[in-house]
Amino acid sequence: MKKSIYSLVLSDNVVAEIDRMAYQLHTSRSNLINQILAEHLSCVTPEMRMQAVFSHMEQVMQQFRILEQTSDRMLSLQSQLDYKYKPTVQYFVKLYPMPEGEKVGVLRVVLRTQNLNLIQNLERFFRLWVHWEEEYIPCTAGTVYELSTGKLERSIRNPCEKETELAELIGEYVTRFDKYLKAWFAGSSDPVDTAEKLENAFSKEHITKTI
Repeated sequence: MKKSIYSLVLSDNVVAEIDRMAYQLHTSRSNLINQILAEHLSCVTPEMRMQAVFSHMEQVMQQFRILEQTSDRMLSLQSQLDYKYKPTVQYFVKLYPMPEGEKVGVLRVVLRTQNLNLIQNLERFFRLWVHWEEEYIPCTAGTVYELSTGKLERSIRNPCEKETELAELIGEYVTRFDKYLKAWFAGSSDPVDTAEKLENAFSKEHITKTI
């Protein structure tokens, strides 16, 4: 949806209330005014679509801890690993107001820790996961992956027409990833055998549609 710059004359007290509400909602003045007008005129904005996706994700992903949104374009989830020190992994789902080619957003997986062994173990799983996806899921061709210390970022490339469908696909993906990640750490005492078992299980899932 194209946006342009317009000049409006507004009362100072109205702007003050808009700014207060925008701050509470972690959005900008312009975006909030745009949303208010869109709702009043029954228009659907990209921001409204993103919030519809996030709202549905919260409903279908109650096994995760939903963190407070710091941006109207991002939803943050948290899961705890059954591993020494009980580290937590965070999943950040960021959507774009307008698709960038086939990309509609990114998923970022982050484990904040200073434990070098934990980081190395995590990064090994990241590399295995990328390999499994490229090997066993044909529809991930063209997906962009970025690996850095304790972090994996993956493009979301499924521009579903329905917000609920996209939300469910993202939810299924994160749930699957989290399940395999926990199984990886549960079998970390024998990484070679665990990697073989998890790859075998992954290959048998026959995933035909994903983000």
